[in-house]
Amino acid sequence: MIRIGSRGSQLARWQAQHIAERLQQVGCPSSIEIITTTGDRIQNAPFTQVGTKGMFTKEIEEALSAGRIDLAVHSMKDLPTELLPEFCIAAVPQRADARDAFVSVQHDSLRDVPAKSTIGTSSLRRQAQVRALRPDVRVHELRGNVDTRLRKLVSGQYDAIILAAAGLERLGYTQHLRGHFEVEEMCPAAAQGALAIECRSDDQQTQKILSALHHAPTGFAVAVERAVLAQLGGGCHLPVGVYCEPQDAAHWKITAIVARPNGTAILREQRTESTTELSDAAAQSLGDSIAQSLLAQGAGGVLAAMALAAGNEETDNGDKAGA
Repeated sequence: MIRIGSRGSQLARWQAQHIAERLQQVGCPSSIEIITTTGDRIQNAPFTQVGTKGMFTKEIEEALSAGRIDLAVHSMKDLPTELLPEFCIAAVPQRADARDAFVSVQHDSLRDVPAKSTIGTSSLRRQAQVRALRPDVRVHELRGNVDTRLRKLVSGQYDAIILAAAGLERLGYTQHLRGHFEVEEMCPAAAQGALAIECRSDDQQTQKILSALHHAPTGFAVAVERAVLAQLGGGCHLPVGVYCEPQDAAHWKITAIVARPNGTAILREQRTESTTELSDAAAQSLGDSIAQSLLAQGAGGVLAAMALAAGNEETDNGDKAGA
């Protein structure tokens, strides 16, 4: 009996149950343990104020380290780009749709919303790209689980919201899904739509079982994306997008962006590379090359300015709290 650790949101439970069913198919029964993470407890503060590294994974990894669970199922975009040596990603199942989705009760697309409409999203990456596409709308922070965000939309707090298509489709919440953004207009987050199955590095038996669930092309694509993100600073909530997709058996198209949160500048790199070697080393090399091209365009300055602004905001908040 393999013990699976998962967050408690409806989407996280779906993902854990999906892996449990996959394990059952290969003859391995399992149970699911729900673990509350820091990110689950902090629902009202913007990501930029609370910090994000490990906020959806820390407590789950503690349970994994203590041996209370044998593996953890994560949305891979929530997983830090650097794992502690005691952990490894044992399998990456085939990816769902990686694109972002436009969701609205009244409007068919972002192009159709009136000026000064309120668009909700939690991600700086999405916020920046929405502002670049529609500088005349208002973009507001939107936190909470998928069903919570949809309730806020339906109640009229937002004219439209933007969510990952994969989560909506996995849960069947497609009633108000009006369309998908193409990668060229809204580049997804690194590893969006992919799951990561994490286990202890010394647990060879579990790793062997999980190898049956691994999808090599998805594993390679998200490794490229995470290598880009790591080179640029490593946060899943940075205004960074990167998407790697196969064109055929030997060619991969990579799109990556770094954006100013206000949408006034988006640095972009897009190219098609040839490789048939789906190794970690090949993914790292390709990801490093993409990141270096963005840095040469000035991405380092954009991200440094954002980090400085966030630091100043924390100092101001601390002064106000002390006062």
